[in-house]
Amino acid sequence: MSALLPHLVPHLIPHLVIAATSAGAVALAEVGDKTMLLAIVLASRFRQPWRIVAGIFCATVANHLMAAYVGSTVAGLLTARPFRLAVGAGFIAMAIWTLIPDKLDDADAPKPAGKHGAFLTTMVSFFLVEMGDKTQIATIALAARFHDIASVAAGTTLGMMLADAPAVFLGEALIRHISLRAARLCAAVLFAGLGVWQLVAILG
Repeated sequence: MSALLPHLVPHLIPHLVIAATSAGAVALAEVGDKTMLLAIVLASRFRQPWRIVAGIFCATVANHLMAAYVGSTVAGLLTARPFRLAVGAGFIAMAIWTLIPDKLDDADAPKPAGKHGAFLTTMVSFFLVEMGDKTQIATIALAARFHDIASVAAGTTLGMMLADAPAVFLGEALIRHISLRAARLCAAVLFAGLGVWQLVAILG
């Protein structure tokens, strides 16, 4: 096994870089996002943090694998220069969108659990609220940029968990003790950097 490591490491490093970039971008974008607010609402309603975290994880894996597949597939079909320019511009648009504070609408709040329990209610509500959310769109854009479904989905899922798991356990106290503005600014800078990198690679 040790003899294989020198050969495996060079192949693993690009995937780890993609996963780390995806995790960082999504973790920062998720701070203050409506899915993070949903996690806090679910935690205060059910008082079953581990089941809620498990539900968030399952919903995120399913949602982001789908999003990464869409992004990578579309990028594979549309390899022309205009599409790659659009991906770069999309990252810059994501940077602007990230700066806008988010809120959880009444329609997005989970309905009473009834017989379904904390895990299933969390999984379903989180999956639905994540549809069209900025972190899902970011996953599509990252997969279109890197053409690596597994690494992007793993990274964005990790990023979501890094942001949402503490929110489940700490609740509103977490929001009070971190700077949402600073987190949004860092996410915007990262997305803008990815966009500029993409555009320079094409135009340069």
